[in-house]
Amino acid sequence: MGLEKASLIAGGCKIDEIAIIHVYDHKLDFSSLPMREDYTPTKEDMEKFRMLQEINKNERKKLLQDALKFFEGKGLQARTIFKEGHPAETIVKVGCGEEFDFIVIGSRGLGRLKKVLLGSVSNAVVQQAEKCSVIVVR
Repeated sequence: MGLEKASLIAGGCKIDEIAIIHVYDHKLDFSSLPMREDYTPTKEDMEKFRMLQEINKNERKKLLQDALKFFEGKGLQARTIFKEGHPAETIVKVGCGEEFDFIVIGSRGLGRLKKVLLGSVSNAVVQQAEKCSVIVVR
Protein backbone atom coordinates (compact mmCIF):
# COMPACT_ATOMS: atom_id res chain seq x y z
CA MET A 1 0.00 0.00 0.00
CA GLY A 2 2.80 2.42 0.91
CA LEU A 3 4.63 1.82 -2.38
CA GLU A 4 1.48 2.53 -4.36
CA LYS A 5 0.94 5.84 -2.54
CA ALA A 6 4.61 6.78 -2.89
CA SER A 7 4.44 6.11 -6.64
CA LEU A 8 1.35 8.30 -6.94
CA ILE A 9 3.10 11.11 -5.08
CA ALA A 10 6.26 10.77 -7.21
CA GLY A 11 4.28 10.59 -10.45
CA GLY A 12 2.11 13.56 -9.49
CA CYS A 13 5.14 15.67 -8.57
CA LYS A 14 6.99 14.66 -11.74
CA ILE A 15 10.03 13.52 -9.74
CA ASP A 16 13.15 12.88 -11.85
CA GLU A 17 14.45 10.06 -9.69
CA ILE A 18 13.33 8.08 -6.68
CA ALA A 19 15.79 6.74 -4.13
CA ILE A 20 14.40 3.72 -2.32
CA ILE A 21 16.22 3.31 0.98
CA HIS A 22 16.18 0.44 3.40
CA VAL A 23 18.12 0.59 6.63
CA TYR A 24 18.98 -2.67 8.31
CA ASP A 25 19.48 -2.38 12.06
CA HIS A 26 22.22 -4.95 12.57
CA LYS A 27 22.61 -4.83 16.35
CA LEU A 28 22.73 -8.17 18.13
CA ASP A 29 19.62 -8.34 20.30
CA PHE A 30 19.01 -11.44 22.37
CA SER A 31 16.18 -9.89 24.39
CA SER A 32 13.55 -11.53 22.19
CA LEU A 33 14.97 -15.02 22.69
CA PRO A 34 13.51 -17.17 25.49
CA MET A 35 16.49 -17.68 27.77
CA ARG A 36 17.04 -18.20 31.46
CA GLU A 37 18.36 -15.23 33.37
CA ASP A 38 21.68 -16.96 34.12
CA TYR A 39 22.23 -18.18 30.53
CA THR A 40 25.22 -16.95 28.53
CA PRO A 41 25.04 -17.52 24.76
CA THR A 42 27.59 -20.00 23.44
CA LYS A 43 29.78 -19.52 20.41
CA GLU A 44 27.39 -21.81 18.50
CA ASP A 45 24.40 -19.70 19.60
CA MET A 46 26.13 -16.56 18.37
CA GLU A 47 26.94 -18.20 15.03
CA LYS A 48 23.32 -19.34 14.57
CA PHE A 49 22.09 -15.86 15.45
CA ARG A 50 24.49 -14.25 12.95
CA MET A 51 23.37 -16.72 10.29
CA LEU A 52 19.73 -15.80 10.94
CA GLN A 53 20.68 -12.13 10.70
CA GLU A 54 22.33 -12.74 7.33
CA ILE A 55 19.22 -14.54 6.06
CA ASN A 56 17.08 -11.64 7.29
CA LYS A 57 19.41 -9.11 5.67
CA ASN A 58 19.20 -10.93 2.33
CA GLU A 59 15.40 -11.02 2.57
CA ARG A 60 15.42 -7.25 3.13
CA LYS A 61 17.63 -6.74 0.08
CA LYS A 62 15.16 -8.78 -1.98
CA LEU A 63 12.29 -6.57 -0.75
CA LEU A 64 14.31 -3.54 -1.83
CA GLN A 65 14.78 -5.03 -5.31
CA ASP A 66 11.05 -5.84 -5.49
CA ALA A 67 10.30 -2.19 -4.66
CA LEU A 68 12.67 -1.09 -7.43
CA LYS A 69 10.85 -3.30 -9.93
CA PHE A 70 7.52 -1.89 -8.71
CA PHE A 71 8.56 1.73 -9.38
CA GLU A 72 10.16 0.85 -12.71
CA GLY A 73 6.92 -0.94 -13.66
CA LYS A 74 5.14 2.37 -13.06
CA GLY A 75 7.54 4.08 -15.48
CA LEU A 76 9.40 5.88 -12.69
CA GLN A 77 13.20 6.07 -12.60
CA ALA A 78 14.46 4.72 -9.29
CA ARG A 79 17.59 3.51 -7.52
CA THR A 80 18.14 1.59 -4.31
CA ILE A 81 20.15 2.43 -1.22
CA PHE A 82 20.84 -0.27 1.39
CA LYS A 83 22.47 0.90 4.61
CA GLU A 84 23.15 -0.59 8.00
CA GLY A 85 22.60 1.40 11.15
CA HIS A 86 19.90 3.13 13.15
CA PRO A 87 16.91 3.43 10.76
CA ALA A 88 15.65 6.96 11.51
CA GLU A 89 19.08 8.54 11.85
CA THR A 90 20.34 6.90 8.68
CA ILE A 91 17.27 7.85 6.63
CA VAL A 92 17.58 11.48 7.72
CA LYS A 93 21.34 11.52 7.11
CA VAL A 94 20.97 10.12 3.59
CA GLY A 95 17.88 12.17 2.70
CA CYS A 96 19.19 15.49 3.92
CA GLY A 97 22.78 14.76 2.91
CA GLU A 98 21.80 14.01 -0.67
CA GLU A 99 19.41 16.98 -0.58
CA PHE A 100 16.26 15.00 -1.40
CA ASP A 101 13.26 17.19 -2.18
CA PHE A 102 11.31 15.17 0.36
CA ILE A 103 11.19 11.83 2.14
CA VAL A 104 8.16 9.55 1.82
CA ILE A 105 8.03 7.00 4.63
CA GLY A 106 5.57 4.36 5.78
CA SER A 107 4.01 4.65 9.21
CA ARG A 108 4.64 1.10 10.42
CA GLY A 109 7.44 -1.39 11.06
CA LEU A 110 7.80 -4.75 9.37
CA GLY A 111 6.77 -8.25 10.44
CA ARG A 112 6.89 -9.24 14.09
CA LEU A 113 8.27 -5.85 15.03
CA LYS A 114 5.10 -4.10 13.92
CA LYS A 115 3.72 -3.77 17.44
CA VAL A 116 7.01 -2.53 18.87
CA LEU A 117 7.89 -0.10 16.08
CA LEU A 118 4.41 1.20 15.38
CA GLY A 119 5.34 4.51 13.82
CA SER A 120 8.50 5.01 15.89
CA VAL A 121 10.85 5.26 12.89
CA SER A 122 8.53 7.50 10.87
CA ASN A 123 7.94 9.69 13.91
CA ALA A 124 11.68 10.03 14.53
CA VAL A 125 12.31 10.89 10.86
CA VAL A 126 9.64 13.60 11.00
CA GLN A 127 11.24 15.04 14.15
CA GLN A 128 14.86 14.86 12.95
CA ALA A 129 14.60 15.87 9.27
CA GLU A 130 15.00 19.62 9.66
CA LYS A 131 16.36 20.24 6.15
CA CYS A 132 13.79 18.34 4.09
CA SER A 133 10.06 17.70 4.14
CA VAL A 134 8.64 14.34 5.20
CA ILE A 135 5.43 12.72 3.98
CA VAL A 136 4.12 9.80 6.04
CA VAL A 137 1.91 7.30 4.20
CA ARG A 138 -0.15 4.33 5.37
